[in-house]
Amino acid sequence: MDATLFFDPACPWTWRTSRWLVAVAEARGLRVEWRAFSLAILNEGRIAPEYADAMAASGRALRLVEALRAEGRHDDAGRFYAELGARTHDGDNPLGDKIVTAAVEAAGLTAAAPALDDERWDRAVRESHALSYASAGPDVGSPVLMVPGAERGIHGPILTEVPGTDDALTVWDSLLPLMRLPSFHEIKRARH
Repeated sequence: MDATLFFDPACPWTWRTSRWLVAVAEARGLRVEWRAFSLAILNEGRIAPEYADAMAASGRALRLVEALRAEGRHDDAGRFYAELGARTHDGDNPLGDKIVTAAVEAAGLTAAAPALDDERWDRAVRESHALSYASAGPDVGSPVLMVPGAERGIHGPILTEVPGTDDALTVWDSLLPLMRLPSFHEIKRARH
C-alpha cells in the first residue's frame, strides 16, 4: 500500500481528508488501505447521548471495513466509505443504521453485510484503532494517515474543504517528505 487512512465514518473532517486522498491516489496511481479509527473507542465512557446512534452505526461500519481489509479488499472498503460519506456528509444526513445498510447495497457488498453485526470483528477494530493511535498519538483523533518509510503516522491532514487536484497534489507532495523526516513533529493552526 502507498497510504493507509485510519478513519471514523462519523467525522466530517475525516471525510474531506478522504476525498483529498482519493484525488491524490487517482492522479498518482496510489493504492490506499482503509482502516478503522474509532471515535467511540477514543471517547469510551464519555459519549454524549445525542451521538450514541451515530457512534453505534460507525462501529458497525468499521466492522465491515476491517472484515474487507482482512480479505485484502481495500478497494471495496474505499467504495463502501465513499457511499457512506456521500449519504452522510455530502447528503447532510446523520449517520445511522439505515444509511449504513444503503451504503453497503450501493457499494455492491451485500454478501459481506453480515460483518456489520458480527461482534467478532470488534477486536480487529480495536487493534486497528490502537495501531493508528500508537502511530500518531497521543491526543489525536480521526483521521490518521500512515505511509511507508515514515516512522510515525500523522493526524490529518485536516482540510476545511476538498482541494482541487493541483492543490491536493501540492499538499501530498509537501506532506510526504515531512512524514518521512524523523525529526518532524507537528504543523498546526487554529480552525476558523
